[in-house]
Amino acid sequence: MCRGTRQIVGYALGDRSEQTCRSLWEAIPPAFQKSYCYSDFWRAYAKVIPEDQHTACGKEAGETAHVERWNNTLRQRLARFVRQTLSFSKSETMHEACLALFIHRYNADRARLWYKNHPP
Repeated sequence: MCRGTRQIVGYALGDRSEQTCRSLWEAIPPAFQKSYCYSDFWRAYAKVIPEDQHTACGKEAGETAHVERWNNTLRQRLARFVRQTLSFSKSETMHEACLALFIHRYNADRARLWYKNHPP
């Protein structure tokens, strides 16, 4: 997530393995890979993100609050991301397609909001 615009810049579907973390890192555009990152204490982050660009911190630090808010927004707006609902995706293809569409719409809304508050 871009800290300035709050747009989603990359995502990966999978478990909390190092392989999924690598997929996430590779999905992030190179310009954003050069930025500094804050994360929770998921061990895979320390193995994948360069040490000089990464700080693991707890929720009390507030550095990951915007990402936590995004996770809640995603679960509230897409019922398929909540396990015990009738709309839970059984097909990984549908799961990813719905996520990609949601991110596209979310980013478009964030862009409109950004440009409204930061006119050229």
